[in-house]
Amino acid sequence: MVSINQIKKLREETDVSITECQKALAETKGDVEKAKEILKKWGREVAKKKAERETYQGIIDSYIHPNKKVGVILELSCETDFVAKSPDFQALAHELCLQIAAMPEETPLLEQPWIKDENKKVQDLVTEYIAKLGENIIIKRFTKYTL
Repeated sequence: MVSINQIKKLREETDVSITECQKALAETKGDVEKAKEILKKWGREVAKKKAERETYQGIIDSYIHPNKKVGVILELSCETDFVAKSPDFQALAHELCLQIAAMPEETPLLEQPWIKDENKKVQDLVTEYIAKLGENIIIKRFTKYTL
């Protein structure tokens, strides 16, 4: 049987819904590391299903580095205004702006290792948010300015 503490721990580490955490832990008989892998797999499957859906809403976000020598403008789109206004979606936009500001432009954005976790690519980060928010998310365009 899966304990509440295991579910809480997995939820805190993955930010996936309690129900999904409980299902993953039940499937792995309480193994948290295996449950994380299952949640990643499920997230990729959700993202594939959502990839064909149109994204008519979204936000424009920006970031200016404190040295005032690097700036980024990003257009991030999703399916509904409800998700576009959510703190999670806005947090993703901010993370993407930081990524763009920090990394060289030679490597395509989605293929770059994420600056906060080198074991993940930016595509993995976006996929996690697609699974978490339940909508397709597309990086429409961005511009990086440097002096």
